Amino acid sequence: MADKRGQQWVLLRGLARESAHWGDFLPQLQAQFPAATITALDLPGTGQFCAQPSPDNIAAITEHVRAQAMARGLLAQPVTLLAVSLGAMVAWEWLQRYPDDCCGAVLMNTSFASLSPFYQRLRWQSYRQFAAALMQRDVYRRELGIVRLVGNRSGQYEAVAKAWAAIQTARPLRVRTAIRQLRAAASYRPALTPPLAPVLLLNGLGDRLVSPACTEAIHQHYGLTLRRHPWAGHDLTLDDGGWVLGQVCEWLAEPG
Repeated sequence: MADKRGQQWVLLRGLARESAHWGDFLPQLQAQFPAATITALDLPGTGQFCAQPSPDNIAAITEHVRAQAMARGLLAQPVTLLAVSLGAMVAWEWLQRYPDDCCGAVLMNTSFASLSPFYQRLRWQSYRQFAAALMQRDVYRRELGIVRLVGNRSGQYEAVAKAWAAIQTARPLRVRTAIRQLRAAASYRPALTPPLAPVLLLNGLGDRLVSPACTEAIHQHYGLTLRRHPWAGHDLTLDDGGWVLGQVCEWLAEPG
C-alpha cells in the first residue's frame, strides 16, 4: 500500500488553546508541503465551539473532533495527525478507535496517566504560575503568563501574548472548559497496545509545564521513535517550528 503520510494533515492544539494558536506554523507547514491539504480543527469548547461545553473525557472529545473531520470531507483518504499535549491524547485515541482514518501521527509533549505520575504530567514547579494565569482576569496578562510558561524564547513573549489576547477576546475560553479539559487529560489511560499507524514522538527538554519524562515513558512503553529538542518548551512549534518540520521530513522519508 502506498505511503500517504504528509498528503493530508489534521492539526490539534492542547489545553485551553484553539486552532488559531498555531500561528506562523501553519503557513510554514504549508510551504513545506505545498501540495498537501492542511486543516486545523478546534477541540470542543474552544475556537468556533467556545460557547459549547467541553466533555471531560478524551473519548468524547475525540468523537467531536472526528465528526468535524467527517463533516468537512477530510476522511476520504487517510489523514496524518499533528498534535500537541491534550490534542496529542485526542490524536492517540483517534488512532486507536479508528485506525483506518489515519496513516500516521506526529505527537508532541504529551503524557498518559497510565505511564506517568501526576506531578510529571503537570510539573509541580509550574502549579503556582499555571493557577495564576488561569485565574487572571486581564486577558493580556493571562496570555503573557501562559506564553512565559509554555515558551522559552523570551524575546517573543510580548508579541505572542498580544496575538493570543486577540484570539481570547474574539473567542473567549471559559474557565469551566479549561477545568473539564484538565479532568479529561488527568484521567486518560489509553490501550496498552500501540496504534497500527506509524507515530513520531517529539518533546522539548526545556518543557516547564509537562516533564519530558512523560514522552520518554510513551517512547519506552510502546517502542516508538522519539526525537528531542535540546531547549524548546511545551509549545514546540512556537519555540522552533523549523526544527519540528525538519524532524517531520526525516520521519516521512523513512519507510512507513
